[in-house]
Amino acid sequence: MKSISQKIIMVSLLVITQISLHAQSYKLPEYTTFKLANGLTVFLMEQHDVPVISISALIPAGAINDEDKSGLASLTATALKHGTKNFTKANLDEELDFIGANVSTYASKEYSGLSSHFATKDKDKVLTIVKEVLLNPVFNASEFEKEKSRLLVRLEQQKESPQSVIGAYFESMLYGDHIYGNIITGTPATVSKLTVNDLDAFYKTNYNPDHAAISVVGDFNSKEMKASLTTLFSKWKKSVKEEESPASKAIVIPKESRVLLVNKEDAKETTFYIGAPGVSRNNPDYVAIEVVNTLFGGRFTSMLNDELRVNSGLTYGASSRFNALKNGGSFAISTFTAEKTTEPAIDKALEVLNKLHKNGIDEKSLASAKNYVKGQFPPRYETTEQQANLLTQMFWYDFDKSFINNFEKNVDDLDLAKANQIIAKYFPKDTLQFVMVGKADDIKNIAEKYGKVTEVEIKDGPKRGL
Repeated sequence: MKSISQKIIMVSLLVITQISLHAQSYKLPEYTTFKLANGLTVFLMEQHDVPVISISALIPAGAINDEDKSGLASLTATALKHGTKNFTKANLDEELDFIGANVSTYASKEYSGLSSHFATKDKDKVLTIVKEVLLNPVFNASEFEKEKSRLLVRLEQQKESPQSVIGAYFESMLYGDHIYGNIITGTPATVSKLTVNDLDAFYKTNYNPDHAAISVVGDFNSKEMKASLTTLFSKWKKSVKEEESPASKAIVIPKESRVLLVNKEDAKETTFYIGAPGVSRNNPDYVAIEVVNTLFGGRFTSMLNDELRVNSGLTYGASSRFNALKNGGSFAISTFTAEKTTEPAIDKALEVLNKLHKNGIDEKSLASAKNYVKGQFPPRYETTEQQANLLTQMFWYDFDKSFINNFEKNVDDLDLAKANQIIAKYFPKDTLQFVMVGKADDIKNIAEKYGKVTEVEIKDGPKRGL
C-alpha cells in the first residue's frame, strides 16, 4: 500500500511539474499578416490538430461613435444578421444551423466585431456568409423594431438589478463628457428614438476596412485562405477621409472625491464601486499591474475578498479590476452589502486599499500572485476562437507577440521593489470616486462622508456625463 501511495505521489508531482513547465514556456504559434489595398489587415494562423476554423473581425465602430444616440453601435452590430443582399435572416439562420456553424456580432465601447466558428469542410460557405454580413447588410425595418422592443424591455429589467447597471453609472461619472462615458447598450430615452435609418447611416459611416482587422485561425492552407479573403474583401470600400479617433481626447482627471448616489427605493442592500482613472491596454507596466491586482482583488484569495468576505462577513465577495481601453481606462473596487453594513463595508474596502499603500506586499505574497497569474495564462489562448480573438486584440491595442512570448518572463522579473512602485503609481489613494446604489434616504448621510454627493434615480437610468 505504501509503495502504491508513493507511486501516486511521484506521478502527481511529475504532472504538476510538466504543467508548470508548459505554462512557463508558452509561445504564440506562428502566424502571417498581410494587408489589402483598402487597408484591411488580415492575420492567418494555421492549426491542424482539429478540422475547425475560427474567425475574429474587428471594426472601429463601437459605442464611442454613437454621439448622442447611445445604443446605436450595439443595435447596428446586432442588425448585421437581420439579412443581407443575398440572404434573408431566415436563410442565414437556416444555413448556419444546418452545418452547425455560428456567426455572432457584437459592439463594445471602442469597436464592433464578428466571431465565427465552423468545420473546415464548410469554410467556403461560412466565409461567404461572413462577407455578406460585414459588407452587404440590409437593415430590415421590421426586424429592427422587434430588436429595439426587446432591448427596451431588457433595459427596464436591468434597473431591478444594481449589479447590472452600476458599471454604466460608474463609467458615466468617471469619464464625464469624454466619449468613454457612452453607454454601450444605450438608455430607454436614447434607444426609443432610434430608427432603422440611423443604423444604415451608422453603418455607412463607421463600417470601413481601413483600421479594421480579420484573423483566421485553424485548419486551412494559408495560401488558399489568402486568395479567398482577398477575393471576398477587396471590394470593401475604405472610408472617404482619415479622421482622428473620437477617443483620443484627454480624459479629465477628477480633482476631488465624489459620490454618485443612485436611489433604488426598494433596495435592501447597497451595491458600490470605489474607483479612479486606470491605464491604457498598451501600458508598459500592464503585466506588473495585473500581478499586483491579482493579489489585491483579482482572485478569490485576494486581500479584498479575505477582509470583506472571510474575516468580516460583510459581503459574499469583493474584487478589484483594471478595465483598460485604447486611450485610457478605469480602476474599480466592487462589492455589495446589507444596507445596515454599508458604512463598515466601504470603510473596510478603503482600509485594505490604504494598507496596500502603507505596507506594500511581501515576497511570499508576490510569489503566490506570480504563480497564480502564470498558471492562468495559457488557458486563455488554448482554442482557435481564443487565438483568433487575441490576434485582433493585438491589432487594436497595439501590442505584439512579445507580450505573449515574454509574458512568463515578465512576470518572473517582477521583484518586490518594482511591485511596490506599481502600487504607488497606479493604485489610487486620493480623490476616489464612489458609486452607491441603494435606498438613498437610509444611506445618504453615509455617502456624504466620502465626498460631494450627487443623487439620481435608478428609474431614470444611467446617462453620459453624470
